[in-house]
This record gives sequence, C-alpha cells and structure tokens, in this order.
Amino acid sequence: MSMFNKVVKEFQWGQHKVRLETGEIARQASGAVIVDVEDTVVLATVVGAKSAKPGQDFFPLTVDYIEKTYSAGKIPGGFFRREGRPSEHETLTSRLIDRPLRPLFPEGFYNEVQVVIHVLSVNPDIPADIPALIGASAALAVSGLPFNGPVGAARVAYIDNAYVLNPTRDQIKASSLDLVVAGTERAVLMVESEADQLSEDVMLGAVVFGHEQMQIAIDAIHDLVRDGGKPEWDWQPAPKNEALIARVTELAQNDLLAAYQLRDKQARSAKLKEVYAATSAKLEEDALAAGTVAADKATVGNVLFDIEAKIVRSQILNGEPRIDGRDTRTVRPIEIRTGVLPRTHGSALFTRGETQALVVATLGTKGDEQIIDALEGEYRERFMLHYNMPPFATGETGRVGSPKRREIGHGRLAKRALVKCLPSADEFGYSIRVVSEITESNGSSSMASVCGGCLALMDAGVPMKAHVAGIAMGLILEGNKFAVLTDILGDEDHLGDMDFKVAGTEQGVTALQMDIKIQGITKEIMQVALAQAKEGRMHILGKMTAAVSGANTQLSEFAPRMITIKINPEKIRDVIGKGGSVIRALTEETGTTIDISDDGVVTIASTNSEGMAEAKKRIENITAEIEVGQVYEGTVLKLLDFGAIVNLLPGKDGLLHISEIVNERVKDINDYLKEGQQVKVKVIQTDEKGRVRLSAKALLNEAAAASQTDTPPQQ
Repeated sequence: MSMFNKVVKEFQWGQHKVRLETGEIARQASGAVIVDVEDTVVLATVVGAKSAKPGQDFFPLTVDYIEKTYSAGKIPGGFFRREGRPSEHETLTSRLIDRPLRPLFPEGFYNEVQVVIHVLSVNPDIPADIPALIGASAALAVSGLPFNGPVGAARVAYIDNAYVLNPTRDQIKASSLDLVVAGTERAVLMVESEADQLSEDVMLGAVVFGHEQMQIAIDAIHDLVRDGGKPEWDWQPAPKNEALIARVTELAQNDLLAAYQLRDKQARSAKLKEVYAATSAKLEEDALAAGTVAADKATVGNVLFDIEAKIVRSQILNGEPRIDGRDTRTVRPIEIRTGVLPRTHGSALFTRGETQALVVATLGTKGDEQIIDALEGEYRERFMLHYNMPPFATGETGRVGSPKRREIGHGRLAKRALVKCLPSADEFGYSIRVVSEITESNGSSSMASVCGGCLALMDAGVPMKAHVAGIAMGLILEGNKFAVLTDILGDEDHLGDMDFKVAGTEQGVTALQMDIKIQGITKEIMQVALAQAKEGRMHILGKMTAAVSGANTQLSEFAPRMITIKINPEKIRDVIGKGGSVIRALTEETGTTIDISDDGVVTIASTNSEGMAEAKKRIENITAEIEVGQVYEGTVLKLLDFGAIVNLLPGKDGLLHISEIVNERVKDINDYLKEGQQVKVKVIQTDEKGRVRLSAKALLNEAAAASQTDTPPQQ
C-alpha cells in the first residue's frame, strides 16, 4: 500500500490536456498542488499561520512565483551557478497571481499566508503563468484556509476575428490580443491585456469568453477538493466592537465630512491626520477616566477608514460632487510641455491635476537592446520602459533604490500600452528606452506615464503610428446603484470596488487592466464603464494632439545617427577580425558604434557624421572584392628580388612582378620602387587561392595608346 493519498484530476481545456495532483509532494504545506499542462509543470504551495500576530492590522499575503532553470534543461549563468534575485517576468507573474487571490480572503483575516509557486518543467510552447495561477488557486482550495474561491484563469488571443483559449507562444505572436482573465464562478476579478488597437466590444468579448472557459478549471478544482481537500479551518472574524464604532463615529464623523469638503489633496491629508490623532487622543482620555485600556491605533484607524469610505461612496452615489469637486465624467485639467530637457533625445512633462510625470526618451543602437535570458530561450527587447515613483511624489519620506514590485508592474502596463504603436525595426532601427519619473502623484500615474511616454517618443522623432493616451477609472457599487468615475484620485482608488485602466488610440484599445474587489460586477456594468473610459480617453487624446500634432521630423542633435550597409555574410569575420581586433580599432578610431547581424546587415551609429562616413568607407574597403581589371592606388609594403608586395585594401595585398613595373628590363627594383611608396596598379589576374597579380606597365601602355588616339593627324 502506498504511503501517499494521491488524488489526480484531468480535463481537456482548449487545445491542451491539464492534470491536477495533490497528496504526494510537499505534504507538510497547508496545501500543495502539481499542475501539468502538456509538460509545463508547476508546484503551487500555500502555508497559512494558525493565528494572526498581535496588533496585526492588515492581511499579510505574499506570493512568490519562481522559475527554476533546470525546468528548461539549463544551468544558471553567473559565478555561483544558481538562481538569484527574481527576474522582471517572475515579479510580474507574482503580481498577476496575487491580484485575483487577495480580494477573496474574508475581511478581518490577518493571519500570514504565503503562496509559493515553483516552475519545475517547461514546454517552450506553453507559458507557465496560467498553470501557476490555477495551481495557486487549487492549493488554497485544498488547504482548508478561509478562502472564497476557487479562482479560475484563462489566456485569450484574438486571431482571424475569433477568440482562442490558452494559445501557444506562436499563436500569441500572431494574435492582435494577449489577454489574461481570472475570476470565480460568479464574477471576473482581474484582467491584464495588451492589444493592437481593438474595439471595446472585442475587449469585453474576450473577458466574457475567458470567464466562460475558465469554469472547466474551477469545476476540476472543486472535484480535487472533494476527494483530496483538508478540513476547513474553524475561523471566525472577531466580533465588531459596536461601542467603539459608535464612539468613533460620534467623535469623528463631522470632522471627516469637513475634511472631504477640502478640494486640495495636501490640505485634505493634513486635516485627516488631525482627525485621526484627535480621535485616538480622546479615546485614550475616555479609557483613562474609565480605568480601562484604550483600543489600539490600528483598530481605531480601521474604524475611521470605514467611516471615510461610507462618506465618499454615499456622496458619489447620491450625485454629489467628488472629493475634488468634479462630477463623475470630468477629467482633471491637463498641461503638456515637450522638449523640457535640453540634452536628452526627447522629453515631455505631462500634468493631470495633482498627478505629474516627467518622461524621457533615449535612442540607442542594436547593441543597447536588452538581452533577456528567459526559460524558453534568449531574446532581445528593443523597447524598454521604466517607471520610477520616488517618495516625494506624494509629499512623503521613504526608501529610494531599486524598483519595487509596484513600479515594475506600472512600467510594464505603460509599455504594453505603447508597444503596438511603435514603428517596426525596419522602419526605425533604433532601440528605445523611455523612463517615466513620477514627480507628483494623486491617482493614475501609470496612465500619465502612457501619455507622457507617447509625447516624449514623438519629441525624440520616433514615428509613432498614432497618439496613445491612458485613463484610470473607478467604480462604486451598492445594491443596484453604481457610479463610474473618470480619472480617479488616489483616495477614490482605495475606496472603490473596481479600478481599471484603459489605454489606446482613437482607433481602439492597446492595454486594459482591471482589478475588481467584489463579485457583483456584471458584463453590463463593465460595458458602461468601458464606454465612459473611451469618452475620457478621447478627451485626453484631443489635448495631446493639440499640443503635439505628430513626431518631430528631425532627431535631437545629441541622438546617434544611423546608416546601414549590406555586406557578404562570408566577410563578417574580416570586419570583426581576430578576437574582435578589427572592429574594436574601427569603433575607437572613428568614434562610432557598429553592429553586424548574421545576414550581413551592418549598422553604423554615431553623433559624428564624419566618423560615420569614415567607418562606412573602411568597412566597404575591408569587404570589397578584388576583381580583374580594377585599378587601385596601392602602397608598397615590401620589396623582393622578383617584385613588390603592394597593399590594395585593408588585409588585401597583391604581387607586382618585376616584369610588370615598366616596359624596359628592370635590373634593380630599388631604382623604381621604395617601401611606403604610393603606386597605381591594375589587377591582371586572381586565382582560386586568392592570390592577386598586379601590373603598373599595363596602365602605362593604356595611357600611351590613349594619347596616340587623341593626337590629331599631321598635315
């Protein structure tokens, strides 16, 4: 009899067969599930603490998605030959898994929960992110933790006007849409997508299609729990302290109402801090007088936050003005300035209300492309977008250093929004880096990065296919009443039930991201929200087009210029030289950057046009073919008894035989030639070994014949 109580469930899902297993591996974890999708295998584990730490006032969930290089049959690079810090892809996938799981834990559950997903085997055709999300959901479901799942997930492509479920990597490349959707049986919770200017209807159709198709996976997880799940935890939320809620409401409600009449963010934040401090102080006085212990600040803070949420939500649902005085459809005032920084290749300052992005575009060569060593193989990225939000952007102090998960996620969203509108590498051969520095933040800084990024690229002379704008939207739902908010503030983001970001052109959507915290949002509500988002996007596009009608026709004087030439691929080694000696000397002496592709396309880049022309001339000389009949101005390298070695082109010499120097007999070659002397010669013969025979005499004879022809006849 086996020592394992192994439970296996299999199902056909789109074009793939999926296998879920539990009970054999990682049995000491609270829950562990192996997911196998056609040889892409992940192990998802979850461990939950049985009790919350004293004073814990938030839900400490961590999700770590870890790719093991052995899964692709590789040994890691680097000195230590083992996996190191998470890659950008691992960080983004961890966020992708975290987002739909987090809202499904019950309110008041503050026990530490850690979800760890290891990628154990990879089929290069099948991305591991969807199996990882399914695995994490299944591991939580079998663990018995209080979790209102399970969650299903699906990737949707759009090829030839049809939706494709869980496409292969090749299908994703051919698709005009790459959309990931996650949700429960009842509702969609998360959407992440990149699209090629598709309509809102197509985008929403993909979300609905993905939600329908994920039900198969959810049913399989239910079956796995039925046969292999652990007993459900007997967890009950702490009873609400009704007396404390009543007292805090009495002390703070009016002051909080007054704070939310202040339209300026800084003034409002200062007033809220005062209210929080005054309420805590008053409660401590009450406790001292009664001889009891006051509630801790975290508990009081949570009560105050709930009161704030009720105030803001009820004002909006009752049709009152929003926190900053706007109605639900108005976009904050926009200011645009380009060419902000004198020495950069392209720059833009995009300000929307109290959110501001200083965005800079830099052009580089092929050598500046990012080389990414992914599990499925190495590839190059010619477009990079990096998002930074320092603490001063919100008027705070804090850590400055390497980018946090949030910054990496926001940068990727902005990149997704812009990438489909970039010119192809054939049209515009530069590599491109965009950096968005958030200098002020009060909501939707990632969408400000999209707008500023597009403007900075145009300022740099990148011929964008269209203007791209982004807008962040919010949604509040109470019963059958709901309100969609255009261009949300930071405070509205925290207090709403859904926030979603839409970026695109006048033609259609290029990126859509949704995060939904509740389960009552229907397709019809999403339709209304997307229509309102389009209205806001068109408004912003109008402002952007008025400020910058199109890309600059001239590149910055500080940007590198580029020329490309085609050489015989067999000559590449001659240009590179032994150990790179020739190309190194070329780049150093001409001040250029030279890239050579395997098919013989040579790209020369420099800010100095003279250096570029010199490098081009020298490469053409190195790769030129010596042909019979051609005339060269050569240099005598060496004198021999029977002739001279003459250099014609870099690395190409020929023999000028003593009999081919002049018409008369030459007794001593030194009477006619010296080493270092320039001499005009004609190629008279080449052989299969590459040996070249030259003649100076032939040119003398041709000159004599020509002069006789030109001489008029004697009278």
